[in-house]
Amino acid sequence: MLNDFLSLIFPKVCYACGKSLFKQEDCICTHCLYHLPKTNFHLYADNPVIKLFWGRTNIHSASSLYSFSKGSKVQHLIHQLKYRGKKEIGISLGKHYGNELKRAPLFSSANVVIPVPLHSRKLKKRGYNQSETFAQGISESMKAELPAGVLIRTISSETQTRKSRFARWKNVEEIFKISFPEKIMGKHILLVDDVVTTGSTLEACANKILEIPDTKVSVATIATTLAH
Repeated sequence: MLNDFLSLIFPKVCYACGKSLFKQEDCICTHCLYHLPKTNFHLYADNPVIKLFWGRTNIHSASSLYSFSKGSKVQHLIHQLKYRGKKEIGISLGKHYGNELKRAPLFSSANVVIPVPLHSRKLKKRGYNQSETFAQGISESMKAELPAGVLIRTISSETQTRKSRFARWKNVEEIFKISFPEKIMGKHILLVDDVVTTGSTLEACANKILEIPDTKVSVATIATTLAH
């Protein structure tokens, strides 16, 4: 009853469109979940996201939930997740995508989920890692492990915005390290981030993970700027 009363005074709204949510809806309304621009890349072995890594690193499979464009609802969702403290967006989208990935042959064998890490300084400033919230949702849906502190960012790199692909790659080439390698040895790791553009950060993370014997890496992000 208290929740119903509070919802009358402070109605919960969809973070994508701003309309009031129904009781059974969780932070994103059913209409938006249905109409947001899904890529369905997880169903195709030669999609634009996996092609991004061809000839660069040995990624098993790669996909993004949504297409990203400026001014879109997807950008609005990611902005709120990343800068407005709306961690529930990442968890909700992760659960949603995890349910799809566990039924996709390219991803169903993934048994460890690892988010792209933030440097400790940035993590302290922001208070959370937006990619980790997405990873939490995915791991819950896929019944996969989410080990803490395995992939670490050792250097706080400069912002990637406005950099060329080569400059981005140089910027992240040696800034990650693996702790507790025994936690991922022999595993199929699903490497998770919010948005993939050039893939430089994910490439650097994947290369570090692949240094551990008998590992396999796939990639999943909330969104991609790559066209279909």
